[in-house]
Amino acid sequence: MTTRAILIEEPRSGLSVKALLLDGKAPDNAAFLWEYLAEPRIVGGIHAMWTGPEISCPVPSDHLEGAAYAKPLPAENATLNPQPGDIVLAYVPPRMWGGNPNAIFDIGLFYGAGARMLFPIGWLAGSVVAQVALEERDHFAAACGIIRRNGACDVTFSRTEA
Repeated sequence: MTTRAILIEEPRSGLSVKALLLDGKAPDNAAFLWEYLAEPRIVGGIHAMWTGPEISCPVPSDHLEGAAYAKPLPAENATLNPQPGDIVLAYVPPRMWGGNPNAIFDIGLFYGAGARMLFPIGWLAGSVVAQVALEERDHFAAACGIIRRNGACDVTFSRTEA
């Protein structure tokens, strides 16, 4: 039996890691991400300002138009303090953040200690939907550090197997 995973890549930093989906711990969130990645997706990434060691990748709303899976997500395998290697899916309902009429789905790549799910709107539990393998975390952290120094980037997410 194969294990579902996502491949996360960003060429300027050399980022290329697999993260195992946590289907058993975050089934609805993992299903969202898997369906979203039915085709590889390029999502703009930027180092987070509020949450600490995170590359934030907000899913563009036009990627979700008409998608049946783009519905409210429950907090599953929830955290307020992501750990290094956690891939966290944060869901913000429409109009909650600055009156934005669209729901926000953000894929957070957490690479270091001291992270927190604190935003300008307050604390928001995110769902740990996948994890980078332990043996890849040093590479993951180093590449995310390069992204932090380089600024905005394009992160490619695709389906793969572990």
